[in-house]
Amino acid sequence: MHDLASHLRRLPPSAGPVRLIGVDGHAGSGKTTFTGRLAAALGDAPVLHLDDIATHEELFAWTARLLDQVVEPLGRGATARYAPYDWTARTFRPVRELPPAPVVLLEGVGAGRRALRPHLARLLWMELPSDEAWTRGRRRDGESQSAFWTGWVAAERRHFAEDPSRPFADLLVRQCSEGYEVIPGPAGTPGPDQFLTHGDGPSAMW
Repeated sequence: MHDLASHLRRLPPSAGPVRLIGVDGHAGSGKTTFTGRLAAALGDAPVLHLDDIATHEELFAWTARLLDQVVEPLGRGATARYAPYDWTARTFRPVRELPPAPVVLLEGVGAGRRALRPHLARLLWMELPSDEAWTRGRRRDGESQSAFWTGWVAAERRHFAEDPSRPFADLLVRQCSEGYEVIPGPAGTPGPDQFLTHGDGPSAMW
């Protein structure tokens, strides 16, 4: 994980002084856990969870709000301010600040959508098939969220059919029994500024 963090720190800034890193993948694929560990390896880098931007009415129609409230200020080197959404109360909570740190992680389904990719220094994709990820997510959230998951799966299918992220991923992240394996994605090729891990041995784990 620290090798990956070092790689990301060396990237050129992509939004003003910020290296904005997208972590995308199907719901339930492990994005939040992986991003938390990566943020820690980056010295507690700020993380923006797209669950705080999306709402019940705007599962994926939040692009303009994210660009206006977060990406545009960061691009000016200013602190972004956004109101996180409360999924239980169905309302927005008090405004939260997001500073223009050297690396900021953007985590959630749709983090690699076409409107955001020009602002990303790297796009990471959690490599887990959709059905497996959704099964994990349903198990995690329990029976009380089954109706929400039915609607979510349909919405996610539509989103990725219209605006896929994986073909544009620079890196693919696979969860292993210990740590993660990170390999070049469809948009990435090994080079002097990009690493490639091999096999399933310890050297492939972060």
